[in-house]
Amino acid sequence: MQQTDVIVVGAGISGLTAAWRLACAGKRVQVLEANERVGGRTLNHGLSTGDVVELGGQWVGPTQDRILGLLGELNLSTFPLWNQGDNLTFFGGRLKPYRGTIPRFSPLVLLDVLQAQMRFERLSRQIPLDDPARHPRAEEWDSMTFAEWIRRTLKTAQGRKVFELMSGAVFAASPHDLSFLHVLFYVQAGSGFDCILGVENGAQQDRIQGGSQRICLELAARLGDAVRLGQPVRALRQDGQGVELLTDSGRYQAGRVILAVPPTQLLRITQAPLLPGWRDQMLQRQPQGASIKCMAHYQRPFWRERGLSGQATSEVGPVRLTFDNSLPGSAGGVLLGFIEGDEARHWSMRSEDERRAVVLECFARYFGQEALAPLEYVDKCWADEPFARGCYAACFPPGLWTTGAARLREPHGRLHFAGTETATRWMGYFDGAVEAAERAVAEVLAAG
Repeated sequence: MQQTDVIVVGAGISGLTAAWRLACAGKRVQVLEANERVGGRTLNHGLSTGDVVELGGQWVGPTQDRILGLLGELNLSTFPLWNQGDNLTFFGGRLKPYRGTIPRFSPLVLLDVLQAQMRFERLSRQIPLDDPARHPRAEEWDSMTFAEWIRRTLKTAQGRKVFELMSGAVFAASPHDLSFLHVLFYVQAGSGFDCILGVENGAQQDRIQGGSQRICLELAARLGDAVRLGQPVRALRQDGQGVELLTDSGRYQAGRVILAVPPTQLLRITQAPLLPGWRDQMLQRQPQGASIKCMAHYQRPFWRERGLSGQATSEVGPVRLTFDNSLPGSAGGVLLGFIEGDEARHWSMRSEDERRAVVLECFARYFGQEALAPLEYVDKCWADEPFARGCYAACFPPGLWTTGAARLREPHGRLHFAGTETATRWMGYFDGAVEAAERAVAEVLAAG
């Protein structure tokens, strides 16, 4: 049996950051990763040209100080997402250009969207980030879905569709999946409506040179043999002396354990003694978002020749959101599209060939017939990933926050919990993963 001070379960950004911080503090640490790779919900993909794109999370932006600091430590550089030219919107059966975050609508629709945004932001700024349930109206807001608030607040059909699009873009979930209180918290945790949706000065501003999985690859290289791949933890047992973990190839023992995996994955580990009933019940109610990330690689970024940014939003799916994911210095062009929420669940049941055809049809709707003939196409259905089972992060349905979800950050005996879903700032993002790691490390170090 192998013994160490701390075992970290999960070699994503949160787990590897925790392990590296512990190692720097003088702790003996091991990382057990179920996959045969590090990276968690980051995953690089090499195109035929050798260029690297990301099939998982990829963006960083202003106010994400923890992840930006970590990139500096690792000597990783960033570059801006292509954001020049006109964006496109496909609403009401018409394709229109626009600049900025909100598409150009009729005055009535625009006023409807702006009044709803102002009302949303006023409420969101009131939310206590440590525990949204402390807000005086928490019970009211946590008892309704985001869909219900949209129906009550927006008067125009197109205005409602704008907020439905926002739900897919930010949460990879449909509005009926989400507590309104959670949406308020999540947006405030991400520095507000404009920041969480925006490119310039927003959450989608920058990409990481060489692909975002490099964060985990660099951390793993520093940790060396402490990282064990292909080690899904099947069971754990804790007592007053320590924690024992069972994998397919052996047993490991440590004084303390940090669990840095998506919430639903915690339920796949047999635990003795059992987790408290309240924690198990909450974990059962945290499904992962549904996202299929799709990319088409072309000989050149032909849309730029028409003065287009490659960014499109649409009321018609299944691809309702696109970006120019081309790399600086490369002659080729890459269009990125997302299928999210209910549509992602539907298209996850279809073949990759069927998805390819419908995705390229969407790209052609926005950018012309040349989009139908890429050099190559790739997509990633994150629900099929065995140790993630969805992306971008866990969804919080009605009633979760007000029944004590903030307590999911608390240790349970010798078990500590990391992962972006336990963050108070930038939950669901790389920055939240780092925050959660640093909190869990502080808990372990304080315990001695």
